[in-house]
Amino acid sequence: MNDEPEESPGVPGFRTWRGVYVFVVGVFLLSVALLALFARFLR
Repeated sequence: MNDEPEESPGVPGFRTWRGVYVFVVGVFLLSVALLALFARFLR
């Protein structure tokens, strides 16, 4: 693999880019789930 240390993303609360990506994907999935729930209950 890659022996170089991973570059810090410079985002407060995240030490690695992987953490940033996991957070963004998680927020996206949560948003989609909430929109689906709201669409179902508000019909």
